[in-house]
Amino acid sequence: MYSVDFISQHRLYDGILYFIRHDSAATSTPMSATVFVPDVAEARTDAPFPALYWLSGLTCTANNFTEKAGAYRKASELGLIIVAPDTSPRGEGVANDPASDLGQGAGFYVDALQSPWKAHYQMETYVTRDLIEAIEANFPAAPGKRGIFGHSMGGHGALTLAMNHAHLYRSVSAFSPISSAMHAPWGEKGLSNYLGHDRSAWERYDASVLLAKGMGKAFDDILIDQGLHDPFLEGQLKTELLEQAAAAAGQKVTVRYHDGYDHSYYFIQSFIDDHIAFHAQRLK
Repeated sequence: MYSVDFISQHRLYDGILYFIRHDSAATSTPMSATVFVPDVAEARTDAPFPALYWLSGLTCTANNFTEKAGAYRKASELGLIIVAPDTSPRGEGVANDPASDLGQGAGFYVDALQSPWKAHYQMETYVTRDLIEAIEANFPAAPGKRGIFGHSMGGHGALTLAMNHAHLYRSVSAFSPISSAMHAPWGEKGLSNYLGHDRSAWERYDASVLLAKGMGKAFDDILIDQGLHDPFLEGQLKTELLEQAAAAAGQKVTVRYHDGYDHSYYFIQSFIDDHIAFHAQRLK
């Protein structure tokens, strides 16, 4: 059940980057991911390694972070596995939509309740159960030493999954997250299609609502980086709602705004080392 197919591998920064595929009981489809594993002899820790799970944004695959983020030098230096899964189920028979913000490439890291999505779009269970089981059965990943981070839709996913499953993760951070999915057009569209129109069912997938309820208390700090020239900041990301919820709950959330930076992987490249170090400090 936890076997993986190894598609290819590449050596870099005293480690190996694996491209894998594995079956998911949650999605009833094969799922793709990449896994960077530092060398035991070179890393500054003993195996098994802490594992850091990255969740990507709308339209992304497992490869966007892998090819663009520039994360593996620091991960090797600090002795961290990094796992980057796909953003949705895919394939023949998997429901889709012509728009880029719904369907394949836009799973929103929720467990869908509505047809036709519920047959395969069980991304919360996939990330928090099937993916972890596959990684820990096939790679030297230390059970209990997990962090999660992501970008945009994946930042939303990292924050909500961490707070809903705090027993699984020791650390969480995000780049440019959809901070209140219930109040963002992307989130409203995705949640209404996947979950239905009862907005009370949406609350477990809204990071600001979860923070306001005190569900971030398991984490000593949550790191958020946000570009001030991000074209989605006001209309979709609404970082101020996250800050307000954190303040009301007495939750430490470190939000760093960066002048001139946008929503792209150039922004992520610029600060990825900070996030990896943030997690490494909490996972060792």
